[in-house]
Amino acid sequence: MRKNEIVRLRIEEINNLGCGVAHLPAADGGRGQVVFVRDAVTGDEIDARVIKVNKSYLVARIENMIVASPLRCEADCRAAGCGGCVYRHVKYEHEKEIKRDYVKNAFRKAGLGEVKVAPVRSTGALCAYRNKAQYPVRNGKNGMEVGFFATGTHRIVPADDCKLQPPIFAEITAFLCRFCDENKIRAYDEETRTGLLRHIYLRCGQKTGEIMVCLVLNGERLPREDLLAARLESEFPSVKSLLINVNTANTNVVLGEKYRLLAGGDYIEDELCGLRFRISAGAFYQVNHDACELLYGIAKQEAALTGKEILLDLYCGIGTIGLSMADAAREVIGIEIVDEAVRCAKENAARNGIEQASFYCGDASDASKLLEAAEAARGALDARNTVVVFDPPRKGSTEELIKYVSERGFPRVVYVSCNPDTLARDCVVFQQLGYEIGTVTPVDMFPRTGHVESVVCLTRK
Repeated sequence: MRKNEIVRLRIEEINNLGCGVAHLPAADGGRGQVVFVRDAVTGDEIDARVIKVNKSYLVARIENMIVASPLRCEADCRAAGCGGCVYRHVKYEHEKEIKRDYVKNAFRKAGLGEVKVAPVRSTGALCAYRNKAQYPVRNGKNGMEVGFFATGTHRIVPADDCKLQPPIFAEITAFLCRFCDENKIRAYDEETRTGLLRHIYLRCGQKTGEIMVCLVLNGERLPREDLLAARLESEFPSVKSLLINVNTANTNVVLGEKYRLLAGGDYIEDELCGLRFRISAGAFYQVNHDACELLYGIAKQEAALTGKEILLDLYCGIGTIGLSMADAAREVIGIEIVDEAVRCAKENAARNGIEQASFYCGDASDASKLLEAAEAARGALDARNTVVVFDPPRKGSTEELIKYVSERGFPRVVYVSCNPDTLARDCVVFQQLGYEIGTVTPVDMFPRTGHVESVVCLTRK
């Protein structure tokens, strides 16, 4: 095949990037080269135009729909191309099957095809579920615009009314763009490294309604900061925190290390699993509140605490998982590498009257010193009576830490993962070290996107 050739295809499946997968017919009547077609759905019959030719695969786009799949639905987003909602054109029941297959395939590829994967659990909410957004900005023809980066690029697709964000986010970003235009504040340009405003970073408390506004600047100050604070407070009383983040580096990283408070507090609060949490700008907090409660409930069930165990919460962040299980544990010990998050976790424990929880700074990549501070303060852990909960970043845990957990003899590990591939990889190590892998339960924290969380309990033989 050559670029721009037209080929008739039947779509066989969809991958986790939202691309339909088909094969060219082979000369012997079998399956030939694989073709990836964005926005195609399992069962579609299409004429596709080849737009990229690779030795091992082709990329094509839909040129003509011959027969539409019954699994297809009408996409309801005007920001097509941002690459976020890769399944918005797919019926949701089929999306959940795709995600379950993604988890199954990750374990199969890791050599763990015998592991059981439960059906995907979900709250059913498909819109306005995110409590956090980071919008890049640009200088448009008619003024400043917000949006999201198109897949694999730094080209901004305008998206002032993203279906996944609460409607008030669109109102706030529109206000901020108007303010910048009125005060001749320019958006940052990555090529020339000129301009001031890089990103608009918003968080909200699902239960409290409190909102944090953080402006990421290519500089130290914003013109007319006092006027901005006064007008923002007047138009949006729910904004309880207004911050400046300084990021003058030539980098793809959104946030710099320095924050400065303009108005309100340097945090917002939210209620989760019956507890109240203080959330700072840099702290990790799950972006889907209701699905997070579902996820943590499953993790708590897998932990099977009886009130006699110590719960060791690794990668604890601001303490949400550990504190949500504290009522069923004798003691909670949280370990986290970010100092700010440890401080928030301690404050959250105190605010909720949880006296049996303590939090320490520790690096999960340095397993030998992981519990040094905790055991210096409270004495050695009784490993036989300790349940471990993992919630690592997308890159997963480390082989060093998994070996350390095994050497200490912890009998049960509840692993919460946002990446099926690294979860399966780490489960291989656990299995080699004598742990049995329980049923994996996928949880759809991010409907319409290609991401899926999972929970599994690993039990020492």
